[in-house]
Amino acid sequence: MWRHLGEARVARLATIGPDGRPHLVPITFTVEDRVIYFAVDAKPKRTTDLKRVRNIAANPLVTVLVDHYDDDWTRLWWVRADGTARVIGGQEAQHALHLLQQRYAQYRSAQPQGPVVAISVDRLSGWSAT
Repeated sequence: MWRHLGEARVARLATIGPDGRPHLVPITFTVEDRVIYFAVDAKPKRTTDLKRVRNIAANPLVTVLVDHYDDDWTRLWWVRADGTARVIGGQEAQHALHLLQQRYAQYRSAQPQGPVVAISVDRLSGWSAT
């Protein structure tokens, strides 16, 4: 499951808003030592004060989901990482940004300027057709 998680290029991040409603968004991310990192990047947004970050501040419990679909259903799989998220700064954030730049060429030319988040994975679950 860790291999599938680490090889996926995009994930879905689920947070919970103050009203108890789920909020689901795609993220680019990297994984190191059972921690998932993502950052708010420069893709067009009205603000870097995003709902996902506000939700994490109010309730740090999150889920990250990666999956693979194929018309050959023997190749299907998914992995879910449940964890606790926190906005990070300093050296840890710089390290996370370095990892993200290694993984995504787009971040080498446009380093994310928004908040950087670390998710400590508490539970990993998944399924594979094979």
